[in-house]
Amino acid sequence: MNYLEAIILAIVEGITEFLPISSTGHLIITSSLFGIAGDDFTKLFIVAIQLGAILSVFVLYFKRFFQTVDFYLKLLVAFIPSVILGLMFNKVIDNLLESPVTVAITLVIGGIILLKVDTWFIASETAPNNDKISYLTALKIGFFQTIAMIPGVSRSGATIIGGMSQKLNRKTAAEFSFFLAVPTMFGATAKKLYDYYQNGFVLSPTQINLLLVGNVVAFVVALIAIKSFITYLSKNGFKLFGYYRILIGIIILILNYFYKLSTL
Repeated sequence: MNYLEAIILAIVEGITEFLPISSTGHLIITSSLFGIAGDDFTKLFIVAIQLGAILSVFVLYFKRFFQTVDFYLKLLVAFIPSVILGLMFNKVIDNLLESPVTVAITLVIGGIILLKVDTWFIASETAPNNDKISYLTALKIGFFQTIAMIPGVSRSGATIIGGMSQKLNRKTAAEFSFFLAVPTMFGATAKKLYDYYQNGFVLSPTQINLLLVGNVVAFVVALIAIKSFITYLSKNGFKLFGYYRILIGIIILILNYFYKLSTL
């Protein structure tokens, strides 16, 4: 991986992390086009630059993180399902991270779902704010998040839909999804770094610099993306993201058929 590739991947991460279009899926496709998808450092980079993106949540919602212990306990409850299933299926997930076809299929399926979400949960727009989220609701959202372990599903999309299914409005569901991203992404990055350390993987100075550059770029881009997404989602809903997912998924399937993206 060179610096240009790192910067492009970080821009993709910053834009897509909090949109319901799958950041991991886009990163897999982008790295496949660069011909570096199967590289061990690339897999680490894709996970590690999420830290930069989630730091933007701290900056934008700084005051919201100084809440009661109840707020953090609900995040913990929502986080637990991902911890358990992530540890159980870690190897399976790693293998899926090399599959553009898996990403394409889940992008299309997720896109179809997003086209219907606004009509399925139209009543949720009169729902209470996130300080009314119960522990049971938090747990259910956490189980929705586990679906996003399949590349292409979209963690933010799964958790926002999970929140709306529990009668949270779009804005509240999206904000809780952002907050939940903090422990989830931090935990995923820590686990990936630990795995690489256990396997004797040592980062070179250049690779460390690539990670630093990637996180800074992802942070800046994510700041802009979050604010834009909340405004757009509150007013317009999910349809545009649904059409986008379907279009990108079909394009990926066509490219893979002719060029075998996984082998680029």
